[in-house]
Amino acid sequence: MNPINKNNGLALLAGASCVFGFAPVAFYPVTVLALAVLFVLWQRVATPRAAAKLGFWFGLGLFVSGISWIYVALHDYGDVPPWLALSATLLFAAFWALLPALAGYAQARFKVSSSLRFLVVMPAVWVAVEWLRGMLLTGFPWLVSGYAHSDSPLAGYAPVLGVYGVSLAAALSAGLLARLYFHMPLPYQARNSPRAGFTAQRRLVGVSVVLFAMLWVTGALLRDVAWTHPQGEPFSVALVQGNIAQDLKFSEDALVGTLEMYRRRVLENHARLTVLPESAFPLLRQEIPPRLIEELREHAKLDVGDVLIGSFERDQGAYFNSVFALGSSENSFAGDLHYRKQHLVPFGEFIPLRSLLAWFINGVLDIPMGDLTSGGTTQAPLAVAGQQVAVNICYEDVFGEEIIRVLPQATLLVNVTNDAWYGRSFAAAQHNQISQLRALETGRMMLRATNTGVTSIIGVDGKVLQQLPQHQEGVLQRMAQGYAGSTPYVRWGNAAVVLLLIAMLTYAWTRPETSPRPLAGEG
Repeated sequence: MNPINKNNGLALLAGASCVFGFAPVAFYPVTVLALAVLFVLWQRVATPRAAAKLGFWFGLGLFVSGISWIYVALHDYGDVPPWLALSATLLFAAFWALLPALAGYAQARFKVSSSLRFLVVMPAVWVAVEWLRGMLLTGFPWLVSGYAHSDSPLAGYAPVLGVYGVSLAAALSAGLLARLYFHMPLPYQARNSPRAGFTAQRRLVGVSVVLFAMLWVTGALLRDVAWTHPQGEPFSVALVQGNIAQDLKFSEDALVGTLEMYRRRVLENHARLTVLPESAFPLLRQEIPPRLIEELREHAKLDVGDVLIGSFERDQGAYFNSVFALGSSENSFAGDLHYRKQHLVPFGEFIPLRSLLAWFINGVLDIPMGDLTSGGTTQAPLAVAGQQVAVNICYEDVFGEEIIRVLPQATLLVNVTNDAWYGRSFAAAQHNQISQLRALETGRMMLRATNTGVTSIIGVDGKVLQQLPQHQEGVLQRMAQGYAGSTPYVRWGNAAVVLLLIAMLTYAWTRPETSPRPLAGEG
């Protein structure tokens, strides 16, 4: 096996190992070490093309291992044949692996010293392509490296610069480790190197260690900053996890049992705010039995509270994935209290390039309500249970820049989700980890009501305060608190970190050119 093939294999393994940095394993040092390996491999090759290959193999390992649950959705619940589901999953991973390949190519175009490459160019380029991934083709920011640090000291950067700021801190850490790898003096070097050269090398190592420590200590100190403050009194919440199997969810034979289960779970608790999962009632809202609606409404009013229900809606010929409110707050407003999902999932909720792909979506995939309409980006928070609630449905909480649109007005975040599409994979745990970053970024509690898990309550510090076991029916009850105020991220959004990346790359590009010298591998 020639050197470049060994390097590609190592890049593939490093990318695949990243899955252990994300939930449910959540051993966050793995992602930093894996990225450091990629940076070392990039430094060892001399051409942009070779660096792009390494980036592609790293990305392929990352996405194949990290989003393998797409196969479950396609095959187990979309009725796609195994060979086609596997092919589609691999092609999807290979497509997104092109962005790490772009990062490898781009960093190699900078003619700078190795120190500047490790500490400025590679980290900034890596985060820039992660940000680009969150924008391209409606965005796919899943497995952004910052999410792996939901419970690490680096999470302290989230309220300031968002998840991409956490990614940047992690990438800078990886760059410092890669720099140490190349410059750490070995024992034989200490004996045989000129004294001045050895001293300079030792000083470089010392500076790298100090910078690494400062980066992590600063993040830990930022975690203790109270960016927002409590507003109003604590209130009781109940989050219902129905545990309806995906293959039964839209079955007419199971409908009566589903509605009765949710009815019973709502009536047996007296929380001020009760939240049901995404499409808990697998019907159009207009088709829900009026007697059931009235019973839930009156029960919520007894507790001077509200219940949020996931369902579908039809309005003027368009269909929406929505959440609507029943209870005391209805009396205070003339209009209907509902939220309609605005960021739809391609192929799952709408058909891109309809004229070319409609045959595949409608003829091959078995996805109920797979052709929905966006609810729009100007929807206000729902005024329920004495709070201003920013509702987001399923995949929407992956986009931090969209969640902050209703802040600082919103006092509470609520995510309703149905991750039953992904069976017993680790998709639901990854999704819950993403919600932790949204709580950190906004300084708001996040309540998650899901069909099969992870149903959880997340504090303003991003820590999971309580959660239900997955794949079990149950109700999570606890006191919650509304919050007011703005974090820096709420004010700046992603603009701050993007400007920082531009400044870093501009600085490196305008430095005097230095011919890169690979230390090993392909030229």
